[in-house]
Amino acid sequence: MSEIDPITGLPKELGVWENITKQDQKIEVKVVKRRFGKLATVVTGFDKSMNVKELAKKLKSKLACGGTNKDGVIELQGEHTAKVKKILIDEGFQAESIKIKPFDARPRKRW
Repeated sequence: MSEIDPITGLPKELGVWENITKQDQKIEVKVVKRRFGKLATVVTGFDKSMNVKELAKKLKSKLACGGTNKDGVIELQGEHTAKVKKILIDEGFQAESIKIKPFDARPRKRW
C-alpha cells in the first residue's frame, strides 16, 4: 500500500504536492565567474519542499555538464541560461516565474 500525504490526502507517488509548489516559486538564473575565469550558471529560489537533488541531476544530464547542488542552489559548469529556462519550463515551472539575470562581465577591482 502506498503512503498517504498528510497535507493533500493523496498518495505520495502521484507527486501532486511537488507540481503545486512548482507554480509558486520565483526562480533566478544567473551566470557568475569562478576561479580561473570559468563561467558557472547558478539557479536559485527553490522551496525546501522541492527535490533539488533530482532536478540538478536532470539538468546536468540534459546539458551534458558537471555541477552540484548545495543548500537548495544548483550550480552548473558553463553558461546555460537559455537552455536551463527551457528545461525548467518543460519540467513544469511557470515561464513567468523564471527570471534570467544578465551577466556582468566587468572586471572586479583587486585590492
